[in-house]
Amino acid sequence: MKAGNNKPRRFEVWRLTSLLIITIFYAGSQAQEPGQPRERFKSPPSGQSAAEAPAPGIIISPNEDHRLGPGDVIDVQVNRAPELSATLRVTADGSFLMPVIGRIHAQKKTAEELAEEIANKLRGEYLKNPIVKVVIKEIHSHTYFLQGAVRRSGVYQIEGQPTLLELLTVGGGLADNHGTTAFIIRRIKSKSPDPTLTPTDGRATDLKDASPSPASQPAGDTSVFEMMQANIAGLLKGRFDQNVTLETGDIVNIPTSDVFFVAGEVREPGAFPLKEGTTLRQAISLAQGISPKAASSRGVIYRENGSAQRQEIKVDIGAVMSGKKEDLALMANDIVIIPNSAFKSATLPILNAFGTGVSWAVGGRLP
Repeated sequence: MKAGNNKPRRFEVWRLTSLLIITIFYAGSQAQEPGQPRERFKSPPSGQSAAEAPAPGIIISPNEDHRLGPGDVIDVQVNRAPELSATLRVTADGSFLMPVIGRIHAQKKTAEELAEEIANKLRGEYLKNPIVKVVIKEIHSHTYFLQGAVRRSGVYQIEGQPTLLELLTVGGGLADNHGTTAFIIRRIKSKSPDPTLTPTDGRATDLKDASPSPASQPAGDTSVFEMMQANIAGLLKGRFDQNVTLETGDIVNIPTSDVFFVAGEVREPGAFPLKEGTTLRQAISLAQGISPKAASSRGVIYRENGSAQRQEIKVDIGAVMSGKKEDLALMANDIVIIPNSAFKSATLPILNAFGTGVSWAVGGRLP
């Protein structure tokens, strides 16, 4: 009887112990610190990596004082004259209306310069020795737009006048697929409508070669635009003449890099980014070299010529790779094709029977 009574007790103890272990394990897995979310990592929006997530507009304080612009809000304080003190917004034309004095032009002036001007206007007729203080409460001018192949595109509020390189740095730097040219689009406001101006009038300026080019604009807008180009590859290599000084409202666009294509008898065919100065020899190297079955002397480069048809350039790629012929510079959207050698394709299985080394040696001399 004693032995029989011990079995149910042992089973109960084992079951209770198991339930206790399971309860402790489950409670531990659900435990979290107060105020902490259960997810340790939050995924960015679909199709966007964490590094590519846009950052909000920011304000940078450089070594120079902020210069006022349209939309900025200022607080004018006149000592012992509260009726003259006011909080004012700079209008679109860069001015504001001051009590008693009238309209004052504030654009491109610092707070100190503006305070001195207001004090001079009040001195004499209104106050004997006015003490004026101007405080910038809100900054809405100095807006710069960055888009394209950068880490963080967006709208940035930056004090002073940043350069192209500084704005790119604020935007997290260039993306891996960036092109070699930056386009800066700048609006120029006309003082009065020009009857000869059409909605497509504009001008384009290149830092290397200033040549007119049309730029679109909304119908009825009296503004014109100019476009400047800066060579990013040159800028990053120390050509600081390409470091454009930006103006308020500038739109900086960094297009993605151009590409070229390598197809046919290469080890890794595909599309590759076109960097400045990329040559045919470099293109074949990026494609991991020519395969043993290639007819390298009958290579072809198909190139866009501005029409519906492509220009066909025949080239002895084998001679270029060996240095017997001059290397060729590639252009955007070039298609490099290395055809198959029927003779090599037929004899390659036989050559492989004697070993890879023989196959490569003979294959390199076949047409």
